[in-house]
Amino acid sequence: MATEQTAAGRPRRTLLVRPPSTRLADGELTHLERVPVDADLAAEQWQRYVEVFRGYDWDVRVVPAAEAHPDGVFVEDAVVVFDDLAVLTRPGALTRQGEVESVRPAAEAVVTELAQITEPGTLEGGDVLKVGRTAYVGRTARTNADGAAQLRALLEPRGWRVVEVPVTRALHLKSAVTALPDGTVIGYAPLVEDTGVFDAFVPVPEAEGSAVVVLDESTVLMSAAAPATTELLRGRGLTVLTTPVTEFEKLEGCVTCLSVRVR
Repeated sequence: MATEQTAAGRPRRTLLVRPPSTRLADGELTHLERVPVDADLAAEQWQRYVEVFRGYDWDVRVVPAAEAHPDGVFVEDAVVVFDDLAVLTRPGALTRQGEVESVRPAAEAVVTELAQITEPGTLEGGDVLKVGRTAYVGRTARTNADGAAQLRALLEPRGWRVVEVPVTRALHLKSAVTALPDGTVIGYAPLVEDTGVFDAFVPVPEAEGSAVVVLDESTVLMSAAAPATTELLRGRGLTVLTTPVTEFEKLEGCVTCLSVRVR
């Protein structure tokens, strides 16, 4: 897959996103109590999120809305991309399994090879954290041993290392930890069972600060609800952009699960 260059000379990266359903408020919840969700505000926040990527020259590709699937906006859970391979997942939540097939055309358009997790395996993209050539896979209520084993069988022949991580305090692995551009893993310590599994780990002071999306080698995007973490990361020399995602956080979502980054 050839990498285009932008006018500024940066590599042009591709982003898959899906607009929120008007039924967003009916989404699955595991660790949070249900509170009212403002569908109009969610749509506005989603648009602001997408515009950040456009401002950094990402090629934004919009997957058709999955109106019948309240959680469809969390498109990261349906497909994970590794180099030129896209892996269509099999969500552990039965209500979400119908989301996957509608992502297939968009995935096929950005990779050269496609694979799929099959029964009895379950895997959601929010449980896959890529750091260099290592894929950390959260073992959660949504991702089982068979799903992790299927992913390992796909990735190890391609030069990836797969490390399984137990997760019981959060919905997904990336609800608890994500990675900075230099590979340092950050996370909210009360949600992380074993920080020693990561080569480098830095705790953050807010739960909402555990999720960052890498925009380029020195820039990350994160929730506007984590000002102390924002300052912590700026102190590490990063450019930190923030955007409000309150309506998605009410449904255990965050900045990572709203998109699939093809890098």
